[in-house]
Amino acid sequence: MIVIPIRTEASIRRTPYLNQVLLGANLFLFLLFDERVGGAAMVDFKAAYLALHSMDPSLHQFLTYQFLHGDEWHLIGNMLFLWVFGNAVNAKMGDIPYLLFYLAGGVFAAWWWAVAAGEQAQLIGASGAIAAVTTAYLALFPRSRVTVLFWFFLIHFFELPAMVLIGLKIIVWDNILAPQISGAGSVAYSAHLAGYLFGFAGALGMLFIHALPRDQFDILALWKRWYRRREFASVMSDPAKAARAQFGTAARVPPADPQARADEERHLDRVSALRAAITDRIAGGDVTAAADEYERLAALDSRQCLSEFQQLAVAREFCRTGRYPQAAAAFDRFVETYPSSREVEDVRLLLGIIYARDLMEYEMADRHLTRSMEKLHDDKRREQCLAWLRSVRAALSRPAPDY
Repeated sequence: MIVIPIRTEASIRRTPYLNQVLLGANLFLFLLFDERVGGAAMVDFKAAYLALHSMDPSLHQFLTYQFLHGDEWHLIGNMLFLWVFGNAVNAKMGDIPYLLFYLAGGVFAAWWWAVAAGEQAQLIGASGAIAAVTTAYLALFPRSRVTVLFWFFLIHFFELPAMVLIGLKIIVWDNILAPQISGAGSVAYSAHLAGYLFGFAGALGMLFIHALPRDQFDILALWKRWYRRREFASVMSDPAKAARAQFGTAARVPPADPQARADEERHLDRVSALRAAITDRIAGGDVTAAADEYERLAALDSRQCLSEFQQLAVAREFCRTGRYPQAAAAFDRFVETYPSSREVEDVRLLLGIIYARDLMEYEMADRHLTRSMEKLHDDKRREQCLAWLRSVRAALSRPAPDY
């Protein structure tokens, strides 16, 4: 039975020149140091100076060992994975960053192997670097699919998610099957695993600091969407929050306790009665009585706001009769509820004046008057607003506005 990945569906938007150079370099150096081509002297030179020696490594060997292979099958297996997964990673990273990433993965894998070896041994092969490229592909394209050739008496082609294929390669093949087939000491599986670790962590870090272009399909984007879905599910498990999400701020979830539900119903009845009374008073021309009813309504539920016309009528009545705290509260409620009203900027100006002149709450006055200066277009009102704003800034010991 043979299972061979042959291509991925990851889009390649630039030619992966560096990956092609690496493929060519590995093939050329394999032929150069093959005994049938270069002779025994080249093989001896490779083993003595270019392979990595675990107990006494030279610095250059951490790079040179990556371009050497033991036999044709070693070369073909590595180059197959480099071709299938390296092209997309190269296209994503660019040539120079990809080269540095590839070599760094091989260096890290060799260092890990040398530490774990514990005895004199030699390491050759691009497996550590290619393992880094493979898990970098997983971090960059976790949702992509890989076309696999399956040969068991007959040849079949099918697609597997990259997560599944690479996960099986790392966990099942490198840790369970291959050591039993080839023997634990004949292949440097610790270098493979170190390469996998380096590739995934390195690509993840590059995505995190935006050293690589982000998109909606990389591993960080998938994790963020999963986290948001989990938070949303947690929030929606609360019936009250679920109702507000569906019906807005007007939503109310009846309390489970019968007594609390009865109290809630009585509260809603009182609110409805007061709102109806205010409507009747304004319709009958008795705005003073409507203002009194609104004051009782606000004491019962401060979130209540009347229609745009009624709210302005009540707020102006408070202002006319000198009830400035009630006027400010009613105007504030109007501004919050109807931010796109044609009256809102004039109301902000009036609010600023009330807070400054009548309530001496200069911070609130400064906030409303500053906002009014940004929105008002009428010259006379801007001049009026600017005069009050200068007075407020002087009371707050702040620099005069620069308009």
